[in-house]
Amino acid sequence: MKTRFIAAGAALLALLTSVLAMTQNAQAATGLHVSGTRILEANGNQFIMRGTSHAHTWYPSQTSSFANIKSLGANTVRVVLSGGRWTANTASDVANVISLCKQNRLICVLENHDTTGYSEQSGAYTLDQAVDYWVGLKSVLTGQENYVVINIGNEPYGNNNPSAWTNATKSAISRMRAAGFQHLLMVDAPNWGQDWQFVMRDNASSVLDSDPQKNTVFSIHMYGVFDTAAEVTGYLQAFQNAGLPLVIGEFGNMHSDGDPDEDAIMSQAQSRGIGYLGWSWSGNGGGVEYLDQVTNFNVDQLTSWGQRLFNGANGIRPTAREATIYSGQPPVSPSPSPSVSPSASPTRSPSASPSPSPSPTGGARGCSATYTVSNQWGGGFQGEVTVRAGSSAISGWTVTWTYADGQAITQVWNATVSSSGSSVTARNVSYNGALGAGASTSFGFLGSWNGTNSVPAVSCTAS
Repeated sequence: MKTRFIAAGAALLALLTSVLAMTQNAQAATGLHVSGTRILEANGNQFIMRGTSHAHTWYPSQTSSFANIKSLGANTVRVVLSGGRWTANTASDVANVISLCKQNRLICVLENHDTTGYSEQSGAYTLDQAVDYWVGLKSVLTGQENYVVINIGNEPYGNNNPSAWTNATKSAISRMRAAGFQHLLMVDAPNWGQDWQFVMRDNASSVLDSDPQKNTVFSIHMYGVFDTAAEVTGYLQAFQNAGLPLVIGEFGNMHSDGDPDEDAIMSQAQSRGIGYLGWSWSGNGGGVEYLDQVTNFNVDQLTSWGQRLFNGANGIRPTAREATIYSGQPPVSPSPSPSVSPSASPTRSPSASPSPSPSPTGGARGCSATYTVSNQWGGGFQGEVTVRAGSSAISGWTVTWTYADGQAITQVWNATVSSSGSSVTARNVSYNGALGAGASTSFGFLGSWNGTNSVPAVSCTAS
């Protein structure tokens, strides 16, 4: 009998272990989550961060910044919070921040700034103290996994003893999971975020493995250490070679420690499908005022850095894609989207040619496509095509159209596009071809036009 009880107990334990494993896997897919090198939404669509940071903890009254950041095309805002090193942001304040993000259809990266420069800067908090702060906010964070990423601590080690970062970060992740957080977690590098000693790069795999949900993304801050294209490319390639998720959590166009190569940062991020968040919207001091993207929080006064970040090549406006969690949900407080030429002054005006041109609705193993001009300026425009599966799942799609007015595509994302004269063919890439019945995906592009930019008829075929 004892043997049989032991055998039965072992079988029950195996069953419970299996159920627990399935539960953990299901939890890991709650909301935003990582898959290999990519960040996905709960529905499996890839999400690539394009946005900026807003110093909310020092400027809590500047709540219009959320709508203004969205109006320039961002899909993400990284929000500076404090748990006590500066005036603490309360649970009710953080709940309002999340509400503002959702009203303006932004993904909200919440970061605790208290840890900045720990081991080197007086007054800096430990990562353990940062976790204490997040645990205190758990009531307003739970249930927001589709909308909120938790950046545990900003630049949590300076240049003194950065090797301690690895165990401290593993401990912080473990405590967050033990407290019940299901969110995508973001961890910043040591060396003031720039990882010039490669502590994060060389230990990222073990840190990710320490997360029972395997739902952690690494954040590199790129300033003077990344002043050449080779350094930018080498660092990003190392994470892609390792199959690890990475975002550029901060970067600027200049800095007191050197001149970052923002062109390489943005082009490499775009070509690799890596998220980036510029620093910062407005309110910088201490000699780095040049990092303000707008003057005095005024969206109509873009600085040269703001113009570069939002409207330049590989910038936010031409490359950002809104999170699909917001698809079909109008903003609670809608704000107009300005149409600004990358070479024009930052005046605000209605977006151009908003009328879509849909192809016929797809049936079984069919698909439909809708072409929209989402932004237009002298000689150039931004377009988007939404592809929707018919009544059955599909494994791939091809969209075609013919331009009537000499338009030409100059840059594309989330599709492979070829042109023959005025005829254009767009095909899915590896991660967005398989669509369930009625599911949709989108791809975008930049183009040129001269004289007329009419919306072409489009057709879609599924495989």
